[in-house]
Amino acid sequence: MKLIDIGVNLTNAAFDRDQADVLARAAQAGVDTLIITGTSLASSQQALELCTGHDNTSLLYCTAGIHPHDAKDASASAIAELSSLAKSDRVVAVGETGLDFNRDFSPRPLQESAFHAQLEIAARVQKPVFLHERDAFERQLAILKEHRDDIPGGVQHCFTGTRQALYAYLDLGLAIGITGWVCDERRGQELQQLIKDIPLDQLLLETDAPYLVPRTLRPKPKSGRNEPAFLPEVLQQVARLRSEPIEEIAIHTTANAQRLFRLPVMQKD
Repeated sequence: MKLIDIGVNLTNAAFDRDQADVLARAAQAGVDTLIITGTSLASSQQALELCTGHDNTSLLYCTAGIHPHDAKDASASAIAELSSLAKSDRVVAVGETGLDFNRDFSPRPLQESAFHAQLEIAARVQKPVFLHERDAFERQLAILKEHRDDIPGGVQHCFTGTRQALYAYLDLGLAIGITGWVCDERRGQELQQLIKDIPLDQLLLETDAPYLVPRTLRPKPKSGRNEPAFLPEVLQQVARLRSEPIEEIAIHTTANAQRLFRLPVMQKD
């Protein structure tokens, strides 16, 4: 089974020591296409460098964006540089962008301004958006509706929201990214109930590594670090909850990622 990890923070310092090994283990596990998440101007630049510098660049893609936590750094010059990055062939989405009213690491007006700016970039370069939202559903939905006709789709990354939020994002034609949160017997119960409600053609899988190690994983990594090789555990949990064959989920989620991010259909040599 071929899987695509649509969200991995490969520029995170947790991967500095063994990045090549992480990629090798991912490929061995069938996860041979990765989309590296850009969460700031610097990390987006690093992600693109990883894609273009990797020996087999056909397997690595990235996003370019400024996370709402860092919206205070989204100056006019930073947005201009981000817009330039987003034109690269290896950048397949704009983001991680959105709103986070849970921690408010950046003031809300600045979050909204940066969100608008990145949605405008997505419209100009005609690439989908890679979305983050936490405790900001109503405002995020309103802003998305303003831009939805101009952007070619997107994914609500690491979805952990309510039924109301799920159906609203689905109605906008957005894909839904599912992480190891669905494997959490404590925090993931609501998501586990909603998994069956996600249409198969709007479902995507991701690790959000190094975060969110699937709690169902055995044995658990001693480091406590998540990595793309663990994506099959998320796949298995989703298949169990939906009472559908693992192979069917794998085929559809891979095809969904290829379609949304306009990835070539390829096999690793």
